[in-house]
Amino acid sequence: MAKKAKQKFKNRALIALALTCILGFGVGGFGVFNAAVIHGEEYKYKAKSQQLSDITVMARRGSIYDSNMNVLAKSADAWTVFIDPSEIKNEETREIVAKGLSEILEVDYDSVYEKCGREKYSYIRIKRKVEYDKKTELEAFIKANKGLHRIIGFEDDVIRYYPYGNFASTVLGFTADDDVGRSGLEVHYNDVLTGTYGRYITAKNARQFLMSSDYDSYYAATQGASLGLTMDQVIQYYLDSALEQAVVDHGATYGYGIVMETKTGAILAMSTKPDFDANNPYKINNEKVLEEIDAIEDEDEKNAAIAAARYGQWRNRTITDSYEPGSVFKCITAAAALEENVVTTDEMFYCSGSYQVKDRMYHCFRREGHGREDFVTAMKNSCNPIFIEIAQRLGPKTFYKYFDAFGLTEPTGIDLPGESIPKANVTYYTANRFTAVSLASCSFGQSFQLSPIQVINAINAIANNGKLMQPYIVNAIYDETGNKILQTKPTIKRQVISEHTADQVTYLMEQVVKSGTARNGYVAGYRVAGKTGTSEKLPDKTYNISSFCGFAPADDPQITVLIVVDEPKSGAYTGGAVAAPVAAEVIQQTMQYLNVEPQYTEEELAKLDMKAPQLVGSTVAQATKDAKAIGYNVKVIGEGETVLNQTPVAKQVIPKNGIIVLYTDSKSETKKVKVPNLCGLSISDASRVARDAGINIKVSGCTRGTVVSYRQSIATDTEVAMGSIITVSFKTEVNVQD
Repeated sequence: MAKKAKQKFKNRALIALALTCILGFGVGGFGVFNAAVIHGEEYKYKAKSQQLSDITVMARRGSIYDSNMNVLAKSADAWTVFIDPSEIKNEETREIVAKGLSEILEVDYDSVYEKCGREKYSYIRIKRKVEYDKKTELEAFIKANKGLHRIIGFEDDVIRYYPYGNFASTVLGFTADDDVGRSGLEVHYNDVLTGTYGRYITAKNARQFLMSSDYDSYYAATQGASLGLTMDQVIQYYLDSALEQAVVDHGATYGYGIVMETKTGAILAMSTKPDFDANNPYKINNEKVLEEIDAIEDEDEKNAAIAAARYGQWRNRTITDSYEPGSVFKCITAAAALEENVVTTDEMFYCSGSYQVKDRMYHCFRREGHGREDFVTAMKNSCNPIFIEIAQRLGPKTFYKYFDAFGLTEPTGIDLPGESIPKANVTYYTANRFTAVSLASCSFGQSFQLSPIQVINAINAIANNGKLMQPYIVNAIYDETGNKILQTKPTIKRQVISEHTADQVTYLMEQVVKSGTARNGYVAGYRVAGKTGTSEKLPDKTYNISSFCGFAPADDPQITVLIVVDEPKSGAYTGGAVAAPVAAEVIQQTMQYLNVEPQYTEEELAKLDMKAPQLVGSTVAQATKDAKAIGYNVKVIGEGETVLNQTPVAKQVIPKNGIIVLYTDSKSETKKVKVPNLCGLSISDASRVARDAGINIKVSGCTRGTVVSYRQSIATDTEVAMGSIITVSFKTEVNVQD
C-alpha cells in the first residue's frame, strides 16, 4: 500500500514537472512567437531606433534672381544648436554653459539656465538658424572648456537670406523657421523652390553617441529649383525710391506702383510702400502703427493689432487691394466708343458743368463748365459730362462687352498669390444689372472696383496695339546646376481693340500729358501718354486715392507705368498733382536706364543742359573766356594763373547759365557753401537763388507752363562744394484737378 502511494506521488510529481516544462516552454515559445511574428516589425523598429541614428540632411531652397541674375533671395548653410542636460553634472558647469550660450547666441540667459537643469532630457534645442561666424565662436568656446563637447552639439540647418532687406519684399515674400514660404513668390512657388531633404543613417551606442560604422548610409539632399524673374533690380530701385518719397511728401498711408514691359506683359518692377524687412518679417516697420499699438492696454486687443499690422505689411497691394480707378478709366470708355464708332476725335460737345441722368445730377470738376470742346479737349480736361454722354451712346451691353474684353471681370492670373477676385454685381456690374445712372458713374471710373494689376494690364493693351497680355513675373526656372528647365513665353490673351483705335486713344492720352490734367507726367525727350485719376476711398469716402497710368515713348511704347498714392494728406490730393510727378520720375529714369534715345523738340533743346567744358590746364583768362562764351558763369579760387582743378568736372552735365568754379593753386581748399532753400520757386527764381549761393541746379519734372519747385536732392543748409549740382523737382498746380 505504501509502495502504491509512493508510486502515485512520483507520477504526480512527474506530471507536475511535465506540465511545468510544457507551460514554461509554452510561455517562452509564445513570447518568441509574439516578439518574432506578432510584434516583430514593431520591436525591430524600436531596436533600430535605439541602435541607429537617422539624421535629416537639410536641403537648400532655390535662389531667386532678378532679370540680370542678381541674387534677391538665397539659402545658406546654418546650424541648430542643442544641449544634452543629462551630461551636466554640477552647478558650475550649468552656469558656464548658460553664460556662454546666451552671450554667443544672443539668447536669454535665464531661459538657457533653466533648460540646462532638465537632467532627465538628453536633447533640448537652444537656437535654430545659427550662422557660420557664431558656430565658429561657439566651437572655440566648447574647445576652451573641458567636457562641453558632450553637452553642446550642432545639427545641419539652412537659413533664408535676402541681401537687400526690404527690397521688393512684398513681392518676394519670406519663409518661416520651417523653411516653408509664407507670402509672395516664396509661397506661390514653394513646391518649386523647396528641395528634397537627404538622410544620414549611422550606428550609435547605449549613451546615444554616434559610432563609426561600416554600414553608414548617406542620401544627399537635393537643392530646390531657382527662379529667374522679369523684375529688374535697377528699375525696382527707381520705383521703390519714388514711392517712398511720395508717401513722405504727401503724408500718405500707402503708395504702390507697377512698371510693365509693354509688348510682353512682363513685370519690370512692383512695389508697395511702406513694406517690411524680409530677413525680419515679424518686426513692424511702420513707426506710426507701432505707436498706436503701444498705446493699447488690453493684451488681447494688442496681440490682435500686432497680427493685423504684420499681415498688413506683408500684403502686395498692387494685386490684393481694389479701388475705384477714377478718371484713368476714361481711357477704356474712350477706346470702346472709338472702336464702336459712336464718337470721333474731332466731334464737338458742350459742357455746361453738369449732366443729369434720371434723377441724378453729375458735376464736372469745373462747376462752371468747359463750354464747347472737341473730344480731344474733353479728354485733356477729364470732363465727366462728355464721358457720361458717350457711355449712354454705348449702352449697357456694349459698355460691358469692353469692360469684360479688357479683362476687368476676372483676375489677371499673374503668378503671385492673393490676387483679388472680381465679383459680379459686387465689384462690377453685369450687363443686365446696369441702369442709366450706374452706367453714367461707371463711364468715368466710379461705382466699381479694380485691382492695380487689372488697371495697368488694361491700359497696357492700349499701348500694345490693342493686345491684352498675360502679366507674369517669373521669366525662367533653373535646376540646381543652373540649367534652364522652364521658360515663360509672352502670351496674348486677345485683341481687345483694333490697332487704329489703340493709336487714337494713345494720341488722346499724349495730349493729356502735353497740356491736360496729366501735364506733371511730362518728361522732356520722351513722348509720354497717360491719364490721371482721383477717386474717393471706399467705404466712408473720407480720403482719396490719387493715380496715374501711362506709357512711353508714345510712338513705340517700351514701358507702362501705374502709380497709386493712397490717402494723401498734404493738401494736394488729385492724381495730376500727386501721382503724375512720381510717374514722370520713374519714366525718365527708366527710359535712360534702358538706353531709349530721347527725341527732343526744338523747345526742349533750347532748355537742354550741357556738359561742362574741360578747363583744367588753361590759363584763368582763357578758361573764363571759354566758359562765358557758352553761357557759364565763373568763380576763380586762388592766386595762380593756370586752372588746376574745376567744379563741376569736365563732361558733367550742368544747366545753362550755371556756375563753374576754377581752382588755380594747390593751397586753395575746396570752397564750401550752404545749400539754400530751393522749394516753392519758379525755375528762373530757383536758378537765380542757386547761382547766388554758388551752386548749380538740375531741373527735373514738369517744365511747361507755370511750375513750382517742390523737392531738392540735398537738404537746405547742408554744406557742399561750391559748384555742386542739386537736383530740383518741379510740378505745376494749374489745371491738374483730376
